[in-house]
Amino acid sequence: MTRLALVMIARNEARAIARALDSARPHVDRMIVLDTGSTDATVAIAEAHGATVFRFDWCDDFAAARNAALDHSDADWNLLLDADEWLDGGFEALGAGALPPGGARVGFIGCAQLRNEGVSASVTRRFLPRILPRGVRYAGRIHEQPVSPLPLVPCALQIGHDGYAEAQLAAKHGRNLALLEAALVDAPEDGYLWYQLGREHLVRGAPEAAVAPLRTACRLTAPDAAYRHAVVLSTIRALKEAGHLPEALALVDAEQAAWPQSPDFYFAVADLYLEWASREPAIALDELLPVVEGAWLRCLEIGEQPLLDGSVIGCGSYLAAGNLAMFYDRLGIEDEAQRFAAMERVLRAA
Repeated sequence: MTRLALVMIARNEARAIARALDSARPHVDRMIVLDTGSTDATVAIAEAHGATVFRFDWCDDFAAARNAALDHSDADWNLLLDADEWLDGGFEALGAGALPPGGARVGFIGCAQLRNEGVSASVTRRFLPRILPRGVRYAGRIHEQPVSPLPLVPCALQIGHDGYAEAQLAAKHGRNLALLEAALVDAPEDGYLWYQLGREHLVRGAPEAAVAPLRTACRLTAPDAAYRHAVVLSTIRALKEAGHLPEALALVDAEQAAWPQSPDFYFAVADLYLEWASREPAIALDELLPVVEGAWLRCLEIGEQPLLDGSVIGCGSYLAAGNLAMFYDRLGIEDEAQRFAAMERVLRAA
């Protein structure tokens, strides 16, 4: 019996699949790849790097493909990776102490930290269920989720992801939007799907198209949902970038009490008030820029909050310090500019 298997679905991933498999191979007992119709060297590369490859006819349903891949595993635990991802740290979460034989008896689903790279200079954290005990299966045409009463438990595992880099986004153009829109026909009250639809538009540089689905996601997402933090931040960003400044300010006011320990929320507040200041220079110095300054200082007071879904690395540390250094420099306050520039360097090195 296998203790831990890597289970992956892939199609035309010759660019990246070797990296994914090589990152996982030292930590798993078996690697399974379900190919959904590659026309490049994906299959040959996967086999050369130690995976057993099975074939599956793509049917516009990610859950169906995930479940077909899981059907080929006899492992107590299954680690789910995509081909544009790689294991990046926290490997102790995959050891026998954390994932003992008999996973179904232990009873939890491990949520790994996914670090999205390539959208911009920032790196975003998301927590996704990626370690499943035997028998757990997925539902959902796209952005599929495991269906199980087992608790979701954050674990130390870190996964890198570059699927939002520009070239990769172009390769998937249209597919995700079509699947999300089809899924919403079947589940129009699913806030998570509305969030993903809005996010899809946002990462493709279409904030106006993102606004309506993200508004809907805000309305439908429960206050205690793990992903609400990401929904709120995405909605503020979309409203700001689309020019809906009064609505963005109203949303900030409505949500402020919910996020007293989110540096990302206060970072978004600072960005929003900077935009307002650029539009209203007559009140900027006395009324708006003090809010910007206070928001970035609040980010540093809170510090990094790595367990917040949708948080950006640096908002509670070096990014806030660096922005304060530039802020004071432009105001001609040289001693503060130098102090925060030095702080930025220390925090980046930490």
